[in-house]
Amino acid sequence: MLQNLFAGTTFAQLAFLGIAAFVAGLARGFSGFGAALIFMPLASAIAGPRIAAPLLLVIDGFGALGMIPNAWRQAHKRDVAVMAAGAVIGVPMGAAFLAYADPLLVRWLIIVLVILLLMLLMSGWRYHGKPSDAITAVVGLVAGLFSGTAQAGGPPIVAYWLGGAIPFAIVRANIVLYFAVSTVFSVVSYTIGGLFVTAIVAPALTTGPLYLLGLNLGSRLFNRADERLFRRVCYGLIATAAILGLPLLDPVLR
Repeated sequence: MLQNLFAGTTFAQLAFLGIAAFVAGLARGFSGFGAALIFMPLASAIAGPRIAAPLLLVIDGFGALGMIPNAWRQAHKRDVAVMAAGAVIGVPMGAAFLAYADPLLVRWLIIVLVILLLMLLMSGWRYHGKPSDAITAVVGLVAGLFSGTAQAGGPPIVAYWLGGAIPFAIVRANIVLYFAVSTVFSVVSYTIGGLFVTAIVAPALTTGPLYLLGLNLGSRLFNRADERLFRRVCYGLIATAAILGLPLLDPVLR
């Protein structure tokens, strides 16, 4: 019966998606972002980007609800609101591209996007200029565009907010709260674009609990694990996901 939860998908592929969801949730719970960089290349290889993106939106939207109260207490709400104002424009643009562009093209662009964002994270580059509402809104627009296309809006925000004197715990809270707001924008945009289809129900029910497990474990590790070591592990996982998600390897995964 488990094999039939995914139409045309084998048990091995279902298990593969479950592992991807768990690892993605682990990264998200620890740092506040990173789930899409791991999950999207892998899930797109199995189910296509038009299933993978709304699937991640659903499981992350429900899974991250428990992180919002603490983020609300710690976050700089005004900064989050300004960045979310940019996302109002960026998210619908990204969702429209996901809905109407060729799926294979979207997959290749997701791989390129993941690699570029990984390089940005590994470089250690941070924006050290003086924050302003205009720049914050532009970063929100770019992050919204990435979120609408592949739910991968975290790295531009991290590079921007970590460049200042804001403690990492506050940055993490800002990111969590921003994603809570941008999720609402994504839900509206995906609904209008017809991206919520019945095909995501079964994988959401099967991968959702594993994603939630990873999310909770990652949140607990946040106060215990060595941040630098965990980041290096996440970078390796993101790189592995990008390689395995290459369309050239479809015969292997399928």
